[in-house]
This record gives sequence, C-alpha cells and structure tokens, in this order.
Amino acid sequence: MYPMRREGHRDNESFQMKLLLKFTLLAVATLCPTPCMAADGRENANPDLTKGERIPDGATHDWNLGATGARGWMYSEQFSTYRARQIAITGIAKGSPADGILKQGDVILGVAGKPFPEDARVEFGKALTLAESEEGKGRLSLLRWRDGNTESIVIQLPVLGTYGPTAPFDCPKSDRILKLGCEALAKRMLDPEYRGNAITRSLNALALLASGNEQYLPVIKREAKWAADYHTTASQSWWYGYVITFLSEYVMATGDESVMPGLRRLAMETANGQSVVGSWGHGFVDAQGRLGGYGMMNAPGLPLTISLMLARQAGVRDPAIDRAIDRSAKLVRFYVGKGAVAYGDHAPWMQTHESNGKCSMAAVLFNLLGEPESARFFNRMSVAAHGAERDYGHSGNFWNITWALPGVAQAGPEATGAWMDVYGAWYFDLARQWDGTFRHQGPPDLKPDKTAGWDTTGAFLLAYAWPLKNLVLSGRGGNDDLHIDAATARSLIDDGKGWTRHDRNGFYGSLSEAELLERLDSWSPIVRERAAIALAAKSEAPIDKLLEKLNAGRLESRLGACQALAKLGVRAAPALSELRQTLQADDMWLRVLAAEAIAAMGEAGMPALPELLEQMARNGPSDKDPRGMEQRFLSFAVFTTMLRKHSLEGVDRDLLCKAIAVSLRNEDGKARTAAASLYDRLTYDELRPLLPAIYDAIVEPAPSGIMFADGVRINGLQLLARHQDPRAPRLALDLMEINRWGKRGRVEGCIKALEMVGDAAKPLLPELRQLEKDLKAHREANTKVLKPSIERLEKLIEALEGL
Repeated sequence: MYPMRREGHRDNESFQMKLLLKFTLLAVATLCPTPCMAADGRENANPDLTKGERIPDGATHDWNLGATGARGWMYSEQFSTYRARQIAITGIAKGSPADGILKQGDVILGVAGKPFPEDARVEFGKALTLAESEEGKGRLSLLRWRDGNTESIVIQLPVLGTYGPTAPFDCPKSDRILKLGCEALAKRMLDPEYRGNAITRSLNALALLASGNEQYLPVIKREAKWAADYHTTASQSWWYGYVITFLSEYVMATGDESVMPGLRRLAMETANGQSVVGSWGHGFVDAQGRLGGYGMMNAPGLPLTISLMLARQAGVRDPAIDRAIDRSAKLVRFYVGKGAVAYGDHAPWMQTHESNGKCSMAAVLFNLLGEPESARFFNRMSVAAHGAERDYGHSGNFWNITWALPGVAQAGPEATGAWMDVYGAWYFDLARQWDGTFRHQGPPDLKPDKTAGWDTTGAFLLAYAWPLKNLVLSGRGGNDDLHIDAATARSLIDDGKGWTRHDRNGFYGSLSEAELLERLDSWSPIVRERAAIALAAKSEAPIDKLLEKLNAGRLESRLGACQALAKLGVRAAPALSELRQTLQADDMWLRVLAAEAIAAMGEAGMPALPELLEQMARNGPSDKDPRGMEQRFLSFAVFTTMLRKHSLEGVDRDLLCKAIAVSLRNEDGKARTAAASLYDRLTYDELRPLLPAIYDAIVEPAPSGIMFADGVRINGLQLLARHQDPRAPRLALDLMEINRWGKRGRVEGCIKALEMVGDAAKPLLPELRQLEKDLKAHREANTKVLKPSIERLEKLIEALEGL
C-alpha cells in the first residue's frame, strides 16, 4: 500500500479529475447504450464501441494521449491493454492540437489509415513518437469513428525530433522536452495556489534544480524554504525521503546554508525512526522501537537511505545517520544476485526483474555508496525491466516509472538508449501532456491506484535531465565505471522479454530443452527462474544435464540447476545425493536453494533431514550472516515445506528441538512462526526444554517480519494455556493490543487461550469487562474484524461470572 493522504493540489485537482472522468465515461456510454453480449448471455467486458456496445460499468481509467490534448479510455484486463483495439475519447483540452478535430464520444480505431493491429495504447504511443520526428513532420494520422462514419484525420503536433540512439544522453529531442517541461512546470509552481503532496512537490523542485537553469532559482529557493519547514506525523517514511533528497541537493548545488536546520531535523527524525534491523515501514518506529502496521517496506526505505546519504554529503553529520545508512544497505545488499528487492523483509521477488522501482532505487543507492558489484547487479535488473515489468506496480506504478531511468542510467548511455527504444520512448511520449507537463498514467486494470492523479512532471523531467549531471544523485562528481556497451545493453533488454501479465509462460514454454538449459546459466535469477518453470513443465526431466550444471564451477549455473530441480519436485529425487553435497557449498544462497530443492521432493528428500536440522541448529547469526538469513530460509524449507504433512516418527527429537530453539531466536517473525507450527505435533515433555525459548518468543516480539510475527506468539500462548501454565492468562491480556494492525487473528487467539485456562482467568474479570467495553467502542466493532471476537468474549465473561 502507498500513502493516501494528499496535501491539496489546486483545490483537490485529483478528486475533480476523477469526478469529471466518471461523468465523461457515463456520457460516452450514453452514446453507446447497448451492452455487448457474449454468446452465453453475459456482458462482454471488451466492447465494440462502433456497434453501440458500451464501456463496462465501473471503468474509470482513461489515458492521456500524448501532446494531442486528448484523453481516451481503452479496454484493459490482467493489468494490460493488450486486447484494446479502440480508444474512446473522453475529453479534449481547450486550445490543444486535438481541439476541433476530436470530440468526446469519438472512437480512434487506428493510426496511419490502418486499424490497430495490436495493443492500441502501445500503437498510439509509437505513432506519437513517429509524428513528433522530422520524418513525421508533426502529422499524427488517426482513423476516427464518429456517428457511424470512419475517416482518416490528422492532428498537427510540434516537431520535437527523433530520440537519439543513446537517449536521453546526447539527444536533442530529450533536451527540447526538458526545456519545454521546465518552463511549463516553473509557471505552474509560481501560481499562488500551487501545492502538491510532499513527494511530487519535491520531485518537481528537484527537476528544476537538475536543469541547471539559473532563472528557476527563485522558485527553487521558495520550495527549499517550504521543504525545510516540512513536518508530518503521518506516513513520514513515504514523504521524508523525497523532501530530504531535494533539500540536500539544493544545499550542495547552491551553498545556501539557511535550510540546514530543517535538513538536519528531517534527517535525524528519519535516522531515529528506523527499526533496529535497519528498516522503515509506513511510518517511523513507535515508542518501543518497533515498526507498526505490517512492518518493513522497501519502497519508502530505499529513498530514505538515499536521502540520508545525500544529507550526509550535504553536511549533516551524526553517528545515527551513519548507522541508519549501514543498517539499511545491509538489508538491501542481501538481494544482490538473488532476485528483485522484495516488498519488505521477504524472500527475493522472482516474477520480474523489477519490483515497483526498488531495483532501480538500489542501483542508485549502491552507486552512491561506491559498491560497484552491487550497483552493477541492480542496474542490470533495471535495464531488463521494461514493458509489462514496468507497466504494473503494487497499488500503482508511480515508483516503477519514477525510478526507471535513474536505475537504467547507472549503466550508461547505451543502456538508456536501448531501454528507451523498447519501452521508454512511446511510454514517455504518451504520458506527456500538450503543455509539456506529465501526469501519472497508472497501471491498466488496477483498482485502486493509490497515486492516481499525481503530478509526475518532475519525475519524468528528472529522467530527461539525468545526462546533465547537475545533481549528485545523477552522477555529479561520479565515474562511468558501470557503463556498458551497446551489445550488452541489447542482451539485457532481451533478458526482459518473453513475459507478459497475460501470458507469463508462453514464450519460455516454446523454447527447446537446450535453449532453456542455456538460460539456466544466466546472470539473471529471473531468467533462470522462468527457464526452470518451463523445464519443469516438460514431460522429460533432464536430470543428468542439470547435475552437470550443479557440479559446474560457475555459481550462476549451479544456482540455476537448483532452481530447476526445486521446480521438478519429486522428479528431482535422482539428484538427492548431489544436492546433499551442495549443502556444504561455500555460497550461502546456493546452500539455501539446494535445501529448497530437497524439501520440494517431499518423501524422497527425507534422508537429508538430519543434515538440514544440523545446519539449522548451527547457522544462527554469525559474523558472515549477522541476520541469520540462512537459518531463516532453512526454517521455511524444513518446517513449512518438508514437515508440514510428514510424520515426525523417526525424526531425532533432540536435533529437531535444537533447530526449533534457534529458529525461535531468529529476528524474523515468519521464521519463528514456522518453528512454532510444530508445537502441536510434539508432546509437552518433548517441548519442556524449549519452554524458556517459547516464553521469550511470546514476550519479545520479532524485530522483523512483523506481518507474520504474531503467529509464534499466539501459538506459544495457546501451548502454555493448554497446559495450564499460570503465566498464560496475563500474557493473553497483554498480547491483545486491540489497536495494532492484524488484530483480528490476534484478539481471537488470545480469547481462545483465556477459554483454555478456564477458572484461572476469573481474577481478570474486571479487566475483561473493560476489554469488552474497549472492543465495543472500537471503530471496527461491528465488522468481521472484531464482531466475532466480541461475541466470544461476552460468552467467556458470562461463563466466568457463573463459576
């Protein structure tokens, strides 16, 4: 989720746009009143607007159609517009190039006199790019349907030129877009009513600063004063990173020390708002030093870390700043070579090369830190992320687009040129409005987009300004060591192809066994994962060839082999011996993937259980693995996968309990909960030596993995309650925390524990009655979140009163 609070942009312009769009689409639907009916009688979601079929109910997302000044609705599904072949015009800006040529209710059927052969959004974007070139002479030829008639029309656009092969580097068109956009943006920012939220406002000011044009300094200075005074107590983690980044760059660019007190205050609040493991969530830590909600979130955490680095370079010096940067970098560094940076403190994201901009953020971060190997991995991930991988993002792709070019640009001009050619050019040109500004387009078919209507002018202009290197963020004073050549850039682009949201496996499924085996050697964990999935879908499993890779010297090949063997599941059983040997490999992640492949075999992998338990018992936190990551992932492999349905008969209880004890001390709440899932399958006598560790895991919440951290506490509480431990009643009350996120399962679990202890809970009756009052006064009292628990508590109180 993303921050929902807005700070007022032109009298809530976003709300007005949504309202206008709603009525516009209703008007278009009125012009096309007949629902499109499928053969089975259901309404067809993809209407033919030229046959009187209407836009589906609830469709409220239209698109900016580039510099035409028009907006249009397109059909979308599966987070894609791949089936759209028509564009329903929903609005025209007065005085724009489309004014008088298009009108509301028109339907665009194609470009250059031909119907759209593929995705109308992509085809329209590419037509815009061609029309704005010298070759296109500004003539955008469209196939327009109006009132039953279809004809070709032309919208005259300004000629901006052609994107160069290394755009936005050494690219006159990019320079023109930057110049026109900054002029329009500065004019908007001079408006006394200009507001915007803290993110977009900071990015807008940063873009003007990045332009290097001194005529914008007065408005930039005014924005710096606003930023220095900025403060909020809601969702600070989201807003502060961008405010601090702008202020830091402003100080370094201008030498204006007047804003330093504000910059220092913001930076120190951020550093002190970090959790002990180095993470931030929706907000800063609470009074107990823990994150609220569902804990760690990398989408705000990475920009905060970047901003603290810039603040430090701008002159904010404090050990807390250094500590916060080091802790956060340690968290993100874990993902190098393993996959995309995850949502929170989770396993690497393996579906796509990008996870809503976080790999691109990491590329910038590690370049600033002077860690070329980490930066190289993440900028390669950034280059490979295009098309469907950029088109979507959790609760909106604002971050995916904002950080795209900054991440790609770490790899140099050949990388940006290749990325712009395959995706950026048409996408950016479609998003650019006729006055040179940009507004967030959002992903197709996503409800809700938490960033809908945001002004993205600054975000896009920063991409065009990147080659100027006027910011430390964009490379001022840096080096070009990470730059790649054209052939490498094209290869990285190819690594990102073959995956769409509507067809995730088709391309890889069409490849031969030899081609898939070759892809298992890729630098990209995502390519290896896709190849592994496709190999597992084939009827014959190439075990011998996978074993050759597993025994090869190249780490990527060995990792790829483990990924494929894990996907094969029980069919990988012939590889058990080699996988058991791989458990002793030097590389930690290779050992983890080997364990996951063994666990995926089910019964066939059980001979390796003693080795895995021994590995878990000895692989807690260490100098090489201070966060106990190997032990964490082994917990998932063994407790969650291997032993979930398997009998514990014959399992060495002493060894099992040692592994459980180490897991209960892991800093990750999910790993602790995985261990606690075995409580019910062991006798109380077997668990007795673990009771101190079980109790500690109840009273000392996990510092990370907070989304899953209540499981181990509730499991432990109910274990104590079931065996009438006198500590259970008080623990049950203390664990309620009815105002903390995730209360539904926690409150019900605590009440269940009180039911288990019977009359031992009677001394707590006064507190239970107060709890009942508090729950009934809660804002969620009459919802499914708390209502069942309230009813259960009422029955418990009644029973205790009758004792």
